[in-house]
Amino acid sequence: MPRRVFITVGEVSGDRNAANFARELKKLDPDVILEGLGGPAMEAAGVRIYHDTVRKSAMGFRAMLRAWEVHRLLRWTQDHYRRSRPDLHVCVDSWSMNCNFASLAKKNGVNVLYYIAPQAWASREGRVKRLRQSVDRLACILPFEEEWFGSRGVPATFVGHPLFDHLASQERRGAPRDISLRPPVIGLLPGSRRGVAANNFPSLIDVAREILVQFPQASFLIPTTPNTESIVRDALKTLGPQAAQFTAKLDGFDEMVPACDLCITVSGTATLHVASYNVPMIVVYRGSRILWHLLGRWIIRTRTFALVNVLHTAGTGDRSHLVREFIPWYGQSGPVAQAAIEMLKNPRQLQEQQERLRQLIQPLEKPGASRNVAVMAMALMSGKTTSDSPAPPLSSADQISR
Repeated sequence: MPRRVFITVGEVSGDRNAANFARELKKLDPDVILEGLGGPAMEAAGVRIYHDTVRKSAMGFRAMLRAWEVHRLLRWTQDHYRRSRPDLHVCVDSWSMNCNFASLAKKNGVNVLYYIAPQAWASREGRVKRLRQSVDRLACILPFEEEWFGSRGVPATFVGHPLFDHLASQERRGAPRDISLRPPVIGLLPGSRRGVAANNFPSLIDVAREILVQFPQASFLIPTTPNTESIVRDALKTLGPQAAQFTAKLDGFDEMVPACDLCITVSGTATLHVASYNVPMIVVYRGSRILWHLLGRWIIRTRTFALVNVLHTAGTGDRSHLVREFIPWYGQSGPVAQAAIEMLKNPRQLQEQQERLRQLIQPLEKPGASRNVAVMAMALMSGKTTSDSPAPPLSSADQISR
């Protein structure tokens, strides 16, 4: 009888990562039945999607507004379990949503594989207790997470970062180029979530206006996603004649970023993606001053937020920032613009950051995360739980440097 795997995701990146996982699982077991809650990428990979959970993706406090939707989907999933109980439930990222589905699966006696660990090492360490209770295996995508979660009783395995599965098919190129001979090219990266782009992109436009005072011929490249395209287009309409110096392109990240001399990007996986092309960056994330001082500063344990800085600190113990970050960013655009202008006027700063990014990325840029998670899934469906078997082996072609 074919095995059944139920997958739940809550955002665009999770949809893409789940799709890659689904393809690898199909290679290992062509008869496996894949179904779940997700988006178009999963559907294109052969997963039967019952409800779209990607188009309304959100983070943080905005994610609380999805509570009713999640409650409705939990009831639907419980009914679905009664009709057709899966052999494995795979949760991909999106902790605020997926922690509920992991608990539901365990209550129904279904093994749970959680792919892409919540960043409990940065804030809300209490999430670890729920992970121990509801997850059979945690697939981590950052090298230090395996030991961090394992030391707290969560059966965790570092599988590699799924970004490098995606990048394996890309032509990897990037700066340096001599910007003393031509106007600079600057990337403005608003993220993949609609809410994040709405909060940050108008301020990125303000930064760009200040850069144009110093570099009147500068050009700006803006990769968008289906969730952010309309927000970017609407903001560009406010630029008047200067809009000609701004180019936005749907799903243009891998084409545009390597052509940039500097990127100003929102925090998140995008920082690692930019670093993979050895492109210097400044990282921002606009938030509420009131919420930060009332709540955020007390629950977030780390004072380094950009992922490339987190990896730099974890790998070297050096708490200095590899890249400049303005997080939380609730003030004026001036300091960000001045940081960008300073770097553009000093090409050596750009080159030094490029070299440091290259050193950071080199140990990580190995494809195979999706394959490794698929191997873990097969092991769990074969009855090999964390209590009676070692971590699933990595494929020989995709060994991960630890």
